Amino acid sequence: MDKLLGLGVALITPFKADQSVDYDGLKKLVEHQIIGGTNYLVVQGTTGESATLTKSEKQEILDFVIKVNDGRLPIVFGLGGNNTLAMIDQYKSFDLSKVDAVLSASPYYNKPSQEGIYQHYKYLAERITHPIILYNVPGRTGSNMQPATTLRLAKDFSNIVAIKEASGDMGQVMNIVKDKPSDFLVLSGDDPLTLPMISVGVEGLISVVANAYPKQTSLLVNEALKGNYEESKKYHYQLLELIDYLFADGNPGGVKEALKAINICDNHVRLPLVPVNDEVKKNINRIVKEIN
Repeated sequence: MDKLLGLGVALITPFKADQSVDYDGLKKLVEHQIIGGTNYLVVQGTTGESATLTKSEKQEILDFVIKVNDGRLPIVFGLGGNNTLAMIDQYKSFDLSKVDAVLSASPYYNKPSQEGIYQHYKYLAERITHPIILYNVPGRTGSNMQPATTLRLAKDFSNIVAIKEASGDMGQVMNIVKDKPSDFLVLSGDDPLTLPMISVGVEGLISVVANAYPKQTSLLVNEALKGNYEESKKYHYQLLELIDYLFADGNPGGVKEALKAINICDNHVRLPLVPVNDEVKKNINRIVKEIN
């Protein structure tokens, strides 16, 4: 899955003040990514506020991104849930004919055992025809997919091709990298840990900060993948303080504030999310001015 190497961006969904989707902003965002050197686009990840979008909105957004992208970058579609059987009906209901892979978060809220997580993905892998990227994000799901479960899935199913690892646990990441099949990719799901993760064998990043700064994030990732760590480190430290503030008062509120500051789109989010507080807003705008 060479298409998943390098930088993927978990696209935000821009909204207007009336809470409708801002397609002009979305077009600007997609073009911003392509010009900035992003390697692939992720539509309807957590950062896209997928939990608050209707099914028809999700399909319309996907179709719009596909149209604007016009075949220039691979596209990954986020498809997660905690009702395993219902997920297949959901999968079949979307037109994913121009999608390259599916990103699927480990089931949230139910807090399944490791065997339950394995059986969930087994059920999906036997019925989904697209390549599947596992997504371990215990801070959101309430349960951690342990390395043994990830490796078992990687070895048992040829269409499970990668994992987005957002546990924040470097030991866990290294245990996956050490024993994974050679054709299974490990991708960072933590912007601030990407450089050290690549240094131990991780092969890319699915990013939040790259919504606003694709060029710098692409150089951070791709220079590190070439072994040019001194060059990569420059961009790592240039973005590090901004990344901290992007997550200080909720994602994607933070990155939407940065996108507003660089005139891509406004900062509107859908409830239960709200815009970032004034202190975080002040610091994001300060750092954006310094970077620019």
